[in-house]
Amino acid sequence: MIILGVRGSTTLLATMTLVCPQCHNPAAHRLHRIVNKFSLFFVPLFPVSTKHVIDCTFCGLRRTPTKAQAAKLQRLAQSGGPLAPPADLPSHPA
Repeated sequence: MIILGVRGSTTLLATMTLVCPQCHNPAAHRLHRIVNKFSLFFVPLFPVSTKHVIDCTFCGLRRTPTKAQAAKLQRLAQSGGPLAPPADLPSHPA
């Protein structure tokens, strides 16, 4: 019997204060990277898909930025940037 599957892992990349487009409150937003890996006998072998998610801790809005937008947000968090998110970040929920 061979056991195959996909296992996901989540990594917190950054936490930053941004103004949420839904609730309009300056709140903490967490940037996560979610990686799904193919597993054989419960051992993760290689990544199948990767996506980034940013969520508002105040209202729970979840958005999926592109890889470039996620890198820009991560640089913004490291520099302690302004409260406004980048203009190209999607404002629709994930």
